[in-house]
Amino acid sequence: MCGIAGIIHKGKSTNVGGEMQQMLQSLKHRGPDSTGYALYGTGGTQDYILRFKVGENVKEGSSAIMEDASLYEKRRNEVNEKIVEAGGNIVKEEQITPYSFRYVTSFEGDLLEFARKIESVEMAEILSLGKSLELVKDIGDAKVVADQYGLNNFEGTHGIGHTRMATESGVDIRSAHPYWAYPFSDVSVVHNGQLTNYWNNRRGLERKGMRFMSSCDSELIAVYLANKIRDGIGLEEAMRSSLTDLDGVFTYMVATQDQLGMAKDSMAAKPMVLYESDDLVLCASEEVAIRSLLPHEIDTYDPYESEVKVWQA
Repeated sequence: MCGIAGIIHKGKSTNVGGEMQQMLQSLKHRGPDSTGYALYGTGGTQDYILRFKVGENVKEGSSAIMEDASLYEKRRNEVNEKIVEAGGNIVKEEQITPYSFRYVTSFEGDLLEFARKIESVEMAEILSLGKSLELVKDIGDAKVVADQYGLNNFEGTHGIGHTRMATESGVDIRSAHPYWAYPFSDVSVVHNGQLTNYWNNRRGLERKGMRFMSSCDSELIAVYLANKIRDGIGLEEAMRSSLTDLDGVFTYMVATQDQLGMAKDSMAAKPMVLYESDDLVLCASEEVAIRSLLPHEIDTYDPYESEVKVWQA
């Protein structure tokens, strides 16, 4: 049982980080192990925003275990070397936690090769790479993660998020949602449910050269959509294809630089509640998340089975 939430403002920018924190905190009971945010700023830059980590924050028992800080610094320096080697330029660099970093980089060339260079460094993992997407995930509830990464005043148009209860993989950053749809900038996915044909699909996608960084079945959706996009298929069509190609019970949300999408499988076993007005769309596993932002009287509805919806920012 996990919780997912999404928000999109049509035609304006607002404190989407603070709004997502409120929605996800209200879903804490659905997943206390880790929380993840995929937030979309206003863009308007030719540079890439790179969020990456060089280690894990793994929970064992009641404590989180981290490696030696000097090892993180060594790996960070190696990442810097790989960025330059690939032809990139580091415009700005910030260390958010001992193991997590936010860079602004300029780069012209093959984004896939650029990403592969960075991830050739031991333990280095790109969380997101895009013009407007910033993906953050870590152990703890929504407030803990938002405070740790300074997300409460993030200005943007839309975002998706996830509260995770670990059932099939470890309590660590790698297994947390959202997932970046590697190697495509500004595409992210969150998911509630279980895929029963994970390994067959994963092996097929790996043969096509697609990359997996975890054993979490939810990552498959991001990689599946990335492969469709790579083949020139539009977002909504790719989402509709997923309802046939992916088996199991699931509801997922996907966000791009200017869109938010929602898909529900044919059995419609996993919950989703929607609110929509002329300028705002809210989606969540439970209505309590929507009410955290709109406590007054509103009309909400549940999407039908096999339903796909896409909204424009």
